[in-house]
Order: sequence, then structure tokens, then C-alpha cells
Amino acid sequence: MTFATTHWSIVLEAQGDSPAARKALEMLCRTYWRPLYGFVRRYGLAREEAQDLVQEFFARLLEHRNLETVRREKGRLRSYLLVSLKHFLASERRRAFGVKRYETGPHIPLDELLESEAIDSALAESLSAEQLYDRRWALAMLEQVLTRLESEYRAAGNASLFDQLKEFLVGEESRPLQAEIGLKLGMTENAVKQAFHRFRQRYRKLLREEVGHTVIAPGDVDDELRYLVSVLRG
Repeated sequence: MTFATTHWSIVLEAQGDSPAARKALEMLCRTYWRPLYGFVRRYGLAREEAQDLVQEFFARLLEHRNLETVRREKGRLRSYLLVSLKHFLASERRRAFGVKRYETGPHIPLDELLESEAIDSALAESLSAEQLYDRRWALAMLEQVLTRLESEYRAAGNASLFDQLKEFLVGEESRPLQAEIGLKLGMTENAVKQAFHRFRQRYRKLLREEVGHTVIAPGDVDDELRYLVSVLRG
């Protein structure tokens, strides 16, 4: 894979007041909202206070142009945002911050957030704040990849094929048989096997691209991918 000069592309695109910058910041919020919110909740804040505080955290990134001061050699975007959030929490607690819901920036649908929180609440109790942040970060990366892949398949008129092939990404016990998928789609078992091979190759390439947006150098991508895998296995 060929990498661009800048690998913190999401961060750099989020600078300024242009429509492209606002779109990039919204993407940043959507990807990191759940990891950051999970950390704040595990940190000990109540649900509504945590919602408001994370909204305010992203508001500060936009309002004060904090992203413009990032030194790219710091390395990993997930680490930068978590360190920034910790500093923000410490600062706001020292000032006994009176939370105020942030309404003018990128909108993150809280109904989706609360639904996901109910699903993995048991898991959250068994992990530290940092572990929960890392796990939700890893899952957010995978979700971004799957969303991009789905868009590609639907644009090519292969929505049904995507819906079937994505089932192969789950655990082996839950996977459908290739022959069963072939019967549903009018394909031979060998054709399904080849289709999944291409699906998996594209999935891996998009995952490298997503991770590449958040690190500095090509070598860092491999390290970050290994870390992602270790988080999911843990």
C-alpha cells in the first residue's frame, strides 16, 4: 500500500472552518464518540453528565482549534485523544465545571449511543476505563471498514452478496455454509468461496487504510493493527 505524506489525515482535515473540515470533524466525532464516552462513564461520571462532557470536549477541539497544535510525531490518534480527554477531565473537575450540552457542533445521535451502552454494559463493568476505551476504539475501526465495504457493494448492485458474505466475519459456529449461500444467490459453492476471498482481501485493505489515517508512518500501521487484534482477542 502506498501512503500519503500525512497519516493523521482526519485530524488535519478537521482544521479550519470549511465544509470539508466540518465533515472531517464530524467523522472524527462519530468514530471516537463511543470510545471516549465509555471511558468517561467508567471514570465515574453519570450518564447525562458524561454525554454533556464528551460533547463539550469535541466542542473545545473545534472552538479552540486544538487540533491545529497537534505535533504529528506524537504518533497515534487514539492515544492523543485519550490523553487530551484525561487533561480535559482533570481541568473541568478542578474548576467544578457546570456542564452545558453542546448543540452547535457536529451532531451525534445519542439514541444510538444509549442503545449500544445497554448492550455492552456487562462488558464495561469487567474492564478498566482504558481497556474499555481501547475495545470501543477497535470496534469503531471495524465498523468504519464494514460501512465503507457495504457502500462499495451496494453501489455495484451487490447488496445481497454483501449481506451474505459479512456473515463469514463472525465466529465459525455462527457462519452459514457456502453451499447455503450459493443456493440463496444462485451461485456455485466455488463462486461463493472466490467472492468471499475477494471480500476478505478488500476488508483487510480498507482496515489498513482506516488505521493509516490515524498514525504517522507506514511502520506504525502494522504496530497499530497488531494492537487492534490484541485488544479484540483480549
